[in-house]
Amino acid sequence: MSNGSTNSSSTLQTTPPARTAPAEIVREYGPFDGAERIHGVTHDGQRVWAATGERLVAFDPASGETTRTLACASDAGTAFDGKHLYQIAEARIDKIDPATGRVLASIPAPGEGRDSGLTWAEGSLWVGQYLDRKIHQVDPATGKVLRTIESNRHVTGVTWVDGDLWHGTWEGDESELRRIDPASGDVLERLAMPAGTGVSGLESDGAGLLYCGGGASGKVRAVRRPRRAGA
Repeated sequence: MSNGSTNSSSTLQTTPPARTAPAEIVREYGPFDGAERIHGVTHDGQRVWAATGERLVAFDPASGETTRTLACASDAGTAFDGKHLYQIAEARIDKIDPATGRVLASIPAPGEGRDSGLTWAEGSLWVGQYLDRKIHQVDPATGKVLRTIESNRHVTGVTWVDGDLWHGTWEGDESELRRIDPASGDVLERLAMPAGTGVSGLESDGAGLLYCGGGASGKVRAVRRPRRAGA
């Protein structure tokens, strides 16, 4: 759950090479009972939610204990707007009451079933498309695509934090967390996950951690977010 910025001003300056470092995994959670995969991840300010296919599982990041489960179709990314959960299910995005699990509304997903990550920022949903290597800004009321950012890697999870756009990648045995320029799509920073460690969802806690879904491992991993130079 993070705030974003969509400053699209152009520049003639050359983008410096991306800063690259190993991802610092500070904690692992799961696997969770009855969950074979993690498809999406979000944070509601207190709990982490993980999409596991047929259920959304919420856990306390301090203790690791599961605190809630909701019976919801959850095939890919998950988001939280401060009040409601949003969940990609097949070719749609469901708006869900986190207290009851009831689906309040649905909109078409831009990838028509080829969608991956999901996050909320500044009144919009941001949707990753894995094979198409794109991130779409989407109107949460209608599903209309407002703008598109191109990537040069497969896109899994997406998140905004402190005005920065991050997305996960996962190709073969390699995964990264990437901070990108939201105007140009240029890669500004890369955090390399250990070989064989997939990233299937991504969300910031709004502070110093990035939570990453671990695909078929059934785990969620907390990665320390590097401080920006001069921050």
